[in-house]
Amino acid sequence: MLSNKIAILGYSGHGLVVADAAIQQGISLKYYLEKKPVSFNPFNLQYLGDENGTSFKGWDEIESVIIGIGDNHIRKKVVDSLPSKNLDFLNIIHPDSSFSEILELGKGNFISRNVSINAGVEIGNHCILNTSAVIEHECLIGNFVHVAPGATLAGNVKVGESTFIGANSVIKQGIEVGKNVIVGAGSVVIRDISDGEKWVGNPARKI
Repeated sequence: MLSNKIAILGYSGHGLVVADAAIQQGISLKYYLEKKPVSFNPFNLQYLGDENGTSFKGWDEIESVIIGIGDNHIRKKVVDSLPSKNLDFLNIIHPDSSFSEILELGKGNFISRNVSINAGVEIGNHCILNTSAVIEHECLIGNFVHVAPGATLAGNVKVGESTFIGANSVIKQGIEVGKNVIVGAGSVVIRDISDGEKWVGNPARKI
């Protein structure tokens, strides 16, 4: 059984969505970390301090962490700054999502409402699969990836670390997308994408 020493890192915007899903999942959130106290606190969480792990001194109060940061690079920076204490990174899985039992799932991930994940998918750590994203069979998703609302990865797609797949975009079956890539909203990707590139359009082209 989880203790009640659970904190969410990031409690505005995307963080509110994650907190809402966590509570619907049955998790008893107690604390939040942000740069400053938030004016909108619908779940009456207790403010503990800055989400930057190097400046926060209250880790003795926390045993489990939920990541509520949408930006891939900020999320990675914050996670990497956390102390070596054996923190438990929770996966938050919205009860209205659906996924195969044949799934390899890392830690600290967020699976939002109406996400569909099919058989043989492997997902790394600290990823976001946002509202109504579709992840088809045997896709491989690296750490710190964000698949935005309504995006579809057809079967056997590979996505590298810290890549952002924009809202309502489509990645054709068998495509490999590198690390630190940005795929613009509504794009249709029919060719492999190398590390660090930005692609937009239908069909998607490098910019």
